[in-house]
Amino acid sequence: MRVVRWALAVLSIVLVAMVGLLLWYRQASLPEHEGTLLVGTLSRPVRITRDGAGVPTISAQTEADALFALGFVHAQDRLWQIEFNRRIGQGRISEIVGPAGVDTDRFLRTVGIYRQAQAMAQELDPETRALLDAYCAGINAYLDGHHDLLPAEFLLLRAPRPAHWLPADVLAWTLMMAWDLSSEAMRNELTRLRLAARFSKAEIDDFLPSWDPSAPVTADYVDLYRRLGLPRPALATQARLLAQLSPDAGIGTAQAQGSNSWVVGGSRTVSGRPLLANDPHLALSTPSVWYFARLRAPGLDVFGATLPGVPFVVLGRNDHVAWGFTTTYADTQDLYIERVDPDHPDQYQTPGGYARFQTRVESIEVRGADPVAMTVRGTRHGPVISGALAAADAALPPSGERDAFVLALRWTALESGDTTLRAFRGMNRAGNAAQFERALHGLTLVVQNVVYASDDGHIGFQVAGRVPVRRADNDLYGLAPSPGWDARYDWQGWINPAELPHSLDPAQAMIVTANQKITPPGYRGFLTMEWKAPYRAHRIEQLLAAQTRHDIGSFQRIQADVTSLAARELLQALAGTAPTTPVGRAALQRLRAWDGAMRADAPEPLIYQAWMRRLKQRIFDDDLGSLAPDLVEPVPLTGAMLGVLTGQARARRWCDEVGTPERHQDCLTLAAESLDQAAGELAREPRDLDPLRWGSRHPAVFEHRPFSSVPLLRGWFEQRAPQPGDGDTVDVGVLRLRGERPFEARAGASCRMIYDLAVGATGVWMFAPGQSGNPFSPQFGDLLEPWRKVQYRPIEPPANPALTLILKPSVP
Repeated sequence: MRVVRWALAVLSIVLVAMVGLLLWYRQASLPEHEGTLLVGTLSRPVRITRDGAGVPTISAQTEADALFALGFVHAQDRLWQIEFNRRIGQGRISEIVGPAGVDTDRFLRTVGIYRQAQAMAQELDPETRALLDAYCAGINAYLDGHHDLLPAEFLLLRAPRPAHWLPADVLAWTLMMAWDLSSEAMRNELTRLRLAARFSKAEIDDFLPSWDPSAPVTADYVDLYRRLGLPRPALATQARLLAQLSPDAGIGTAQAQGSNSWVVGGSRTVSGRPLLANDPHLALSTPSVWYFARLRAPGLDVFGATLPGVPFVVLGRNDHVAWGFTTTYADTQDLYIERVDPDHPDQYQTPGGYARFQTRVESIEVRGADPVAMTVRGTRHGPVISGALAAADAALPPSGERDAFVLALRWTALESGDTTLRAFRGMNRAGNAAQFERALHGLTLVVQNVVYASDDGHIGFQVAGRVPVRRADNDLYGLAPSPGWDARYDWQGWINPAELPHSLDPAQAMIVTANQKITPPGYRGFLTMEWKAPYRAHRIEQLLAAQTRHDIGSFQRIQADVTSLAARELLQALAGTAPTTPVGRAALQRLRAWDGAMRADAPEPLIYQAWMRRLKQRIFDDDLGSLAPDLVEPVPLTGAMLGVLTGQARARRWCDEVGTPERHQDCLTLAAESLDQAAGELAREPRDLDPLRWGSRHPAVFEHRPFSSVPLLRGWFEQRAPQPGDGDTVDVGVLRLRGERPFEARAGASCRMIYDLAVGATGVWMFAPGQSGNPFSPQFGDLLEPWRKVQYRPIEPPANPALTLILKPSVP
């Protein structure tokens, strides 16, 4: 008994010590948000006040000092995030997560993200370079003063202490954001190349229809590929491509899911001055991709969303101009099929004969395993992604065959002459609409629709970014991989920024961009033919037209709108459906009375989405075969479904069941069977449909990198909230349809802003889950519930800041 009592006493002491250590760490890990700190290379003291949500207002006497302080607060609140993001850009996450990160590192090393960032750093103009150095010095000042107490992720992963930041680290993350907003072009080309192994071009056009009726007709690339002896069906699937670019592997950025922005002139507002709204749709993450801040210095007073690890406000407003972004989906990536010389495998074919691949050797350090050596090849078009991406390898014949091919990527962001950070600085400081538009011409890394408004009453729209010019005889338009040895598929420079689509003070006093086609009739330049579905844009236009004059309140209601015009259109196409089970008939009765609003507290959205999920699988899975798991999930199928159900998709009898030629199914029969099945899975009896709720099965999932993939840690770091909407509603919640938890939203409104250009007004904002990346901080998830309810915070908080921190130079 004495031994037992002794053991219990020791155990009690250990538990008390562990609890005490945890409580100490919880408090000690929180950064200083008040008091005075001596730091490095500031020229003069900087004042940082924080409101109740932890949003800092940085007041400095020079712009460089303001950016130093921004780097400091980014490191205070998001140190793990910026360090993990930096390692992604460097292709070095395997060093901390082990073999699970090798595929991601291999691909990013192949593309050459960090090599390009280093080259971009050498090209910076002196003024931008000095400001970038000041921002990095702010991060480094925090690291130098807090190297002994790092965020929990460092401790749990036993990750090394972060090294000092360099300008290339900043530029690498701008490239990664550009990749997130551009890489769908490459994915779509790979999809078409793989579909060409099984389908005709007309059938592929059924499956991937264009939302642009005036799009040019492309050559029959399927016939071209088959004459070349490719592609070949392969066991490897494109699912591995998606895994390489998934949170589990380390990047954690879902492909861009669009965004909303609109602006109205004073003739349409209560105040007589412009109003502007923006909500960019990105992968939801803990912490958010955004960090809100206000920067004040002589000639600078700007508020908005910053990217941790990058200086300047990306989305926001200053004293005179407000702006918002949506992705244009301009085609800035082309894949080239390069023919390898069968007798000299170190050479590839060009229009002028064979040339040697450019090569370099890299080594990936892997935690807990041997280093991985890799040889990177490049062509005149760019890096060879074959061998670094499973989907690229699956689409081509094995390299050992006589006629060997590889795929090379050309991407505008890998070209020289980037001036994006200088452009953001100009936007932050613009004093009027003309200055703002001139600054936009410097954006190069990614193509965006930019709407803006100025306090002197102007509203405008400008496509900004570097768009390639394709030759008149380029009959593929970048839609599918092109023969690299044919010069007609080479780019011919860039569209002049002044010739990109733009508008200033249109007669209708209203501009809406939601990733729909934005080129005016007769526009001669080519941007893309892969615009997104126009449902969100049409809904915003409906709601703007429904009210004579708008204010912040009406804009808030538009951002919260969850009516799906796509659901209304699909249900109309399925009006003749006749389910045979009692629960199926009850489900259809509900849907016929439903207004298409994807409310979180309603059963109809869940019934509708479960039905569409089953119907998509019944229509397409048998035709796609082994490709179905790869394509039915990531490819938006609204256009394909409508084409099939309305008879516009005529190249193939998609509703017939492959393998049973004696049974010619019609689409309404498939629809009835799918509804019976989906409703039966949701409820056994009709009355069991009543308690169903869309939000309970459709949570917004804010994933943490990398702990969302660790079951024991997921609950501590990942955050969730019931979510309304779907991929076609203004308040968006993009679905995932396959896997163990279908209907979860992994992408949505990453933030919401509404700016009022009236005299004395500013606007409102919201994002989620919170300003801090520290799970012990009260700002870790405090904004999640307001975000879910589409509630807002004022840009101008109450005049009693919660906390004040003074940064002083450590040397006179």
